[in-house]
Amino acid sequence: MANKGPAYGMSRDVQSKIEKKYDDELEDRLVEWIVAQCGSDVGRPERGRLGFQVWLKNGIVLSRLVNSLYPRDSQPVKIPDAPPTMVFKQMEQIAQFLKAAEDYGVVKTDIFQTVDLFEAKDMAAVQRTLMALGSLAVTKNDGNYHGDPNWFMKKAQEHKREFTESQLKEGKNIIGLQMGTNKGASQAGMSYGRPRQIIS
Repeated sequence: MANKGPAYGMSRDVQSKIEKKYDDELEDRLVEWIVAQCGSDVGRPERGRLGFQVWLKNGIVLSRLVNSLYPRDSQPVKIPDAPPTMVFKQMEQIAQFLKAAEDYGVVKTDIFQTVDLFEAKDMAAVQRTLMALGSLAVTKNDGNYHGDPNWFMKKAQEHKREFTESQLKEGKNIIGLQMGTNKGASQAGMSYGRPRQIIS
């Protein structure tokens, strides 16, 4: 990666708006969840956006997080014995996490780009992805989620309804209120002002 100098003008304005979306309280909640999910040996980051970025940058913590949401025998991300030191290996590790998160059910619009984390371009997007992952884990309720279930909102779930043949036939005889109704309304007693005067 090439070293980039500070941004100026409109680029700086855009970057500062992106940085303002980062939520420090949400960072604390996500750190608590990651430590509860993966164990205390993942450590804790320094407080703040850059500390959080450095903690996640090599992809190992993220990979351990997504693996912890699966049973031991079907973990999707291979974690190397030693943390990767080369840039492309670290980015590859992040990309594996993103693929596993998408396979887990996180929608594409909630998934950050590798450079958002690696170059700290948009750490709020990283938080969004982790929130979506946590919400899915709480919603699935398959025993692999650890931590307080109140940290994340449950996603809406499908509630299928089954109707018998006779119930379906009965429904065909009822006119839905969306179609309008002719009961209870008439124009009796309505007046529209004085009648038109025609003078010859």
